[in-house]
Amino acid sequence: MSKDKTLYVCRECGGQTNKWQGQCPHCLAWNTLTETVAERRSSRFQGLAAVGGIQRLAEIQARDRPRFETGLGEFDRVLGGGMVAGGVVLLGGDPGIGKSTLLLQALAAMSHRLSTLYVSGEESADQIALRARRLALVEADIPLLTEIRLEAILASLEAEKPQVAVVDSIQTVYTEQLQSAPGSVAQVRECAQALTRHAKTSGAALVLVGHVTKEGALAGPRVLEHIVDTVLYFEGDPSSSFRLIRAFKNRFGAVNELGVFAMTEKGLRGVANPSALFLARDEREVPGSCVVVAQEGTRPLLVEIQALVDTAHTPTPRRLTVGLDPNRLAMLLAVLHRHGGIACHDQDVFVNAVGGVRINEPAADLAVVMAVVSSIRNKALPHDLAVFGEIGLGGEIRPVQRGQERLKEAAKLGFTRALAPRANLPKQPPAGMTVSGVATLGQALDYLRGL
Repeated sequence: MSKDKTLYVCRECGGQTNKWQGQCPHCLAWNTLTETVAERRSSRFQGLAAVGGIQRLAEIQARDRPRFETGLGEFDRVLGGGMVAGGVVLLGGDPGIGKSTLLLQALAAMSHRLSTLYVSGEESADQIALRARRLALVEADIPLLTEIRLEAILASLEAEKPQVAVVDSIQTVYTEQLQSAPGSVAQVRECAQALTRHAKTSGAALVLVGHVTKEGALAGPRVLEHIVDTVLYFEGDPSSSFRLIRAFKNRFGAVNELGVFAMTEKGLRGVANPSALFLARDEREVPGSCVVVAQEGTRPLLVEIQALVDTAHTPTPRRLTVGLDPNRLAMLLAVLHRHGGIACHDQDVFVNAVGGVRINEPAADLAVVMAVVSSIRNKALPHDLAVFGEIGLGGEIRPVQRGQERLKEAAKLGFTRALAPRANLPKQPPAGMTVSGVATLGQALDYLRGL
């Protein structure tokens, strides 16, 4: 027998080479080439979108696609209002984080009004039944298929014609047209494309569960994220009962939306007011603590920022952040030295976003600086003060988006004072709140001295 020809496929871009190399010649990523068997296959490629003649954009009658509410408010929020007919969602997360539990609860809530199908390639029917019994979902009428062969899954989808289907997980599915093992780059890409074609042609909403690597990225080729319509990440601290869902791509809604869940004995429960969760503060005033009004998608979120500044005992002071960008912290400390006259070159600086949430927007700059200065001066900030604003390299305080909504959320949670960029000052502040505007870092430090 002749030996099968092998190729090396990049996990990031899907590019192929005949020889192994340390760097992918297509996307220049390092150590991403994996060996796979070259497939002998006939022309079977089909477009993911329907093929038609040339049309003029102004003459197309656009129609809103119907959405299927999952029955889980936080899940619907991240999806943009619910699942879209014909839409494909990729849900990734660490093992044991609760992906299967979340989707089983969603299918149970939708099974009373929609036709559903749960395809499992990782667990047996007995295991899923035990989970349903533990979650008190025994009465839910959910069709279940334990299968990993793509052809059998597509045949079941054609026969059942579900409106919502879940495939758990895409790494376990394989097609007989390829000889490589399930989970390989070629298998994952081919199976995802076939399932996506079915969803687009049949109008069924499809959810694909994806594994993640040890770096926290979705396993398999990066092209998988380009194929689907929505990419969600399910994350959380294993030692905590709270789980977060983030949307990193959504063709039918806003990105960077955040859904908060609490893991209980009866499954996942949505947290309607996550700001209260992240503001479980100590009753006594502690130096180095400041509350920022962040914006996660369309939701204002109040998070406590803690800073600890201590004398460095090594030649190189440490800059450590949890939930924030460490490079941005180094930039803020340089601006604080240049435009505020406060040096930290001989100090260790530790900054933490309480509650396990990750803040990616620059609106937290002013709160981080206020927390650092509070720790240096050993002077606590008032409990009823909320802060937001971006700091530029020139020491200016730049405005941020949705300033009015941030102030309303802070006032709703009992904050009576706010420090914001001068450009974000409202014409009419929320009832019971005093809003102070600052244009430079020096003015913010003067405000801190007057507290």
